[in-house]
Amino acid sequence: MDNDRNYIEQNILATNQLRDLVNRLSEKELSLPMGEHWTISIALAHIAFWDQRVIHVIELAERTKVLSAPFIDDQINDILLPFLRAIPPREAARIALMTAETLDQKIEHCAPALADEMLALNNRLVMRAPHRTEHLNKVELVLRNG
Repeated sequence: MDNDRNYIEQNILATNQLRDLVNRLSEKELSLPMGEHWTISIALAHIAFWDQRVIHVIELAERTKVLSAPFIDDQINDILLPFLRAIPPREAARIALMTAETLDQKIEHCAPALADEMLALNNRLVMRAPHRTEHLNKVELVLRNG
């Protein structure tokens, strides 16, 4: 599969982008709207949720020696919205960064065979950078536009 595991570096770069953003966001900016239902803090909590899912998948696979990553429909984003709104904005930012850092470490130290199996099943399980940067770029756009 992906023997060079370049996704590790890409994930770390996305986490660094997340860290830089979280460290400079004000309380007011964390509450800026992003579309009809989201705020910046909800976008960060969303990133944390999907990264936490992968942490769970890795830990379960390491414990059971069986990869199990059932499909989760994107409707979960709408289902979670009331819960994500309930998280204080600064806490959402902290959780997003902490979860990304934890997942980066887990992926970096993941057995290559498990990483390859995860890549084959769903490359987004180990390639977290595209999901993170997609949302971080939208946050940056909101910040630039006011």
